[in-house]
Amino acid sequence: MLTPPALRATELSVSLGSGPSRRQVLSGLNLTLRAGAWTAIVGPNGAGKSTLLKALAQVVPHQGQVALLGEPMAGLGARERARRLAWLAQSGAGETSADDLTVYDVALLGRLPHQAWLAPPSAADHAAVETALRQSQAWDWRTRALGELSGGERQRVLLARLLAVQAPVMLMDEPLANLDPPHQADWIALVRALVAEGHTVVSVLHEITLALMADELVVMRQGHIDYVGPAHDLVAHRCLETVFDHRIAIHPLNHQWVALPR
Repeated sequence: MLTPPALRATELSVSLGSGPSRRQVLSGLNLTLRAGAWTAIVGPNGAGKSTLLKALAQVVPHQGQVALLGEPMAGLGARERARRLAWLAQSGAGETSADDLTVYDVALLGRLPHQAWLAPPSAADHAAVETALRQSQAWDWRTRALGELSGGERQRVLLARLLAVQAPVMLMDEPLANLDPPHQADWIALVRALVAEGHTVVSVLHEITLALMADELVVMRQGHIDYVGPAHDLVAHRCLETVFDHRIAIHPLNHQWVALPR
């Protein structure tokens, strides 16, 4: 039996703003993302990368169809959808209301889709939270308030909340924001471990060299998709150079690909 794709978008369109300032950001996109892989979405500023991820996560209004693991998302209840797909917003957008919560309680929010209404957290919930906080290296701060943390520490706590969902599909919008290079390397190792366990990770990245380590690339420009396929393919590299107006060049270095300014 064939494994269904993690996500499939058909004729996906998104318009943002209102009145005279309303503009179409995505128009009629078709995209299939395979399950059990890490896909990086890349492109210049304003390409529509974050809007595409938000539409796949169902957090912005859109036209068209999105299927999650072979099932139309429009037919899934909110709780079931939240169990199957976890979402990390860009730089913790909209998270200031959680500043007074402890790190542990923020991560525990990731277990809400698994809990009955007003039911206390189960042993499985607590185990998932501890695992997630240890995976993101935030366990030592579990009693601290989120608002006390630096940007990078905060990002790792929000990553733990996503991990605590234990969803088969994980969408992350600029997950490396505020992370220093060692913790960026830790994130890549974590993603590879998640994929090895059968999870699907889809991330918007500005760090092109790190995106080239992904299994698959989606290259965008001006609301359109110019390439979908293996990150190691030379066609992908030429496409990347083109969408960035040939201001970068992709080169091999130490058995991996790197993006260097021209």
